[in-house]
Amino acid sequence: MSTLELLDEKLIHPPLIPNLSGWKRFCVEFLFFGIKEARACLFVGLFFLSIFIIPKSGLLGIPRYDVLFIIAICIQIGMVYTKLETLDELKAVMLFHIIGFALEVFKTSANIHSWSYPDFAYTKVLNVPLFSGFMYAAIGSYIIQAWRLLDVKIYHHPPYTFAVIVSLLIYINFFTHHFLGDYRWYIAATVLGLYARTTVIFTPYDRERKMPMLLAFILIGFFIWLAENISTFFGIWKYPNQITSWSMVHTGKWSSWALLVIMTFTITIFLKHIKKTVYIPK
Repeated sequence: MSTLELLDEKLIHPPLIPNLSGWKRFCVEFLFFGIKEARACLFVGLFFLSIFIIPKSGLLGIPRYDVLFIIAICIQIGMVYTKLETLDELKAVMLFHIIGFALEVFKTSANIHSWSYPDFAYTKVLNVPLFSGFMYAAIGSYIIQAWRLLDVKIYHHPPYTFAVIVSLLIYINFFTHHFLGDYRWYIAATVLGLYARTTVIFTPYDRERKMPMLLAFILIGFFIWLAENISTFFGIWKYPNQITSWSMVHTGKWSSWALLVIMTFTITIFLKHIKKTVYIPK
């Protein structure tokens, strides 16, 4: 077992402090929750750190987008090599990469032009840099890692058939709303009905805590929206209204990210070691 694996074990099964109660318990649980969340965001954190430190002009003559692509691959290889991520989990992350990249190609096409990647890169395919898929893969990586570290269990999850259908509708609507109208809020209303009773159980320290699954989707979507604002501020990609000067990403994108989280979550639960902790009411 590698040193990093041992550290993960220490996080999952920390040494217990006797007679812990009151504000001391709150502080300890909050601390461990923060540490576990930071650890689950390892891929996300390292990737976005590279966005901050790699200059717009690139590095050693290599364009910025290409450097980011190389860094993303190195992070992924490092996580598998250190056994912080299994090969099965890597396959899921790569699936998120493909799904995200396909969406990027469509959204940046000349007819749609929802956003653009203005910089030159050797690793651009159909005007989309290959690193962009890793931004979607980062969401899947976070969910997989957080599930294990926080010993997540899901109660009253809707039947898989309904969850899959809604996820497909979410993804399809990202494409078809340009031609057939945006049915996002109808889908969101369906999501509210499906997941109204769904509860996520997680263990920050030694006791199980719970929160509504819908709240988890909203919170994760919010932090992705913040990351999107940071990325556009650094000019990684730009929306049409940001071409001349930066402005905050519209809050409507928050709902889009929350829906995308639901789709990513649905794919994630089909991993064998995760599906066992999802409970569907009979």
